[in-house]
Amino acid sequence: MKDFIATSLYGLEEVLADELISLGAGSVRAHNRAVSFSGDKKMLYRANYHLHTALRVLKPLRAFPVKNEQDIYQGIRTIEWERIMDQDSRLAVETVLVSGRYKHSGFISQKVKDGIVDRFRDRTGKRPSVDLKDPDVRIHIHLGDTHCNVSLDSSGESLHKRGYRTQGYIAPLNEVLAAGLIKLSGWEPGLPFVNPMCGSGTLAIEAGIMARGLPGGYFRTRFGFQTWKDYEPDLFESVRKERFLKEYKDAQIKACDLAFPAIRVAQQNLARAGLLEKVDLVKTSFESWNLSSRQGVIIMNPPYGERMVEADLQELYKSIGDTLKKNFAGYQAWIFSGNPGAMKSVGLRTSRKLTLYNGPIKCKYHQYNLYDGSMKNIPHHDMV
Repeated sequence: MKDFIATSLYGLEEVLADELISLGAGSVRAHNRAVSFSGDKKMLYRANYHLHTALRVLKPLRAFPVKNEQDIYQGIRTIEWERIMDQDSRLAVETVLVSGRYKHSGFISQKVKDGIVDRFRDRTGKRPSVDLKDPDVRIHIHLGDTHCNVSLDSSGESLHKRGYRTQGYIAPLNEVLAAGLIKLSGWEPGLPFVNPMCGSGTLAIEAGIMARGLPGGYFRTRFGFQTWKDYEPDLFESVRKERFLKEYKDAQIKACDLAFPAIRVAQQNLARAGLLEKVDLVKTSFESWNLSSRQGVIIMNPPYGERMVEADLQELYKSIGDTLKKNFAGYQAWIFSGNPGAMKSVGLRTSRKLTLYNGPIKCKYHQYNLYDGSMKNIPHHDMV
């Protein structure tokens, strides 16, 4: 059994931990933006292929004490890189600094590269090359004041790059964030899923992927571990055949947007995900959208205001609240926004509020229980 680390976004750690437990991982522990777990090589492949809320899966190699850049170089040289890669392999190094002692992550990455290259040159007379765009081996450095942690990145490109989206509309959601928002809402595919102001369709697509019972990496053509020296194709093929999620063939997923360019991009992304016939996508405003179902889950990510004047933004959020109250009684609604001032204009009682990040933007995820009829008949625990 080996120890691994799956990285994620702030606020999704517990969701990711639950995913790993459901996959059979051992020793699962949530940390800040990461979850550690244990397993064999099959579990490493499984985590990369099946997880919806992980960004990367790292395989720790070694941790050693450091006081300066030379210690980093020497520590890297002691690792048996020849067991991990060949002399003609292409490598890339990513450094995350959690220390005020070291100022430039690029300089640290260069010292790591020098240590690896010099070890190969001393032993073989040849050296691996650096390829930041398409490396065979990605090395992850986590550097604190006193310790350097070295890991192999088994994912390659970030796992949020599912493979179905080649273009986005204005400020598209990260796919991992979208999946996390859905899982945090508690939505199950037996209930209708509604996504107003859908933009490029990421939320609807991630809901569709879950409803079909598909792994997060289903559409990807490549993972980092496939270029490792110990890669086992047959083992990975067995992982591809595993099923962990139930398929809901009759899941109701609905999305709308008023902008035609957004609808066009969403259609293209849905088609690549094989969901064009599974998601009801319409060009309309949220305010005029009336649905026949009287229950379900609504998740929306309205504009934060970067391209709108304040008065228009306040009016938009007020309209969202009015529409939810008028047309969607019986639903559970979630609004994800990076504008706390605008959120006050929604004018509905918040049942739950979570903190997440959309890139560098601190956001709040508000839950609203849109009760149908008098609230005096609602049990108290439903209002917590």
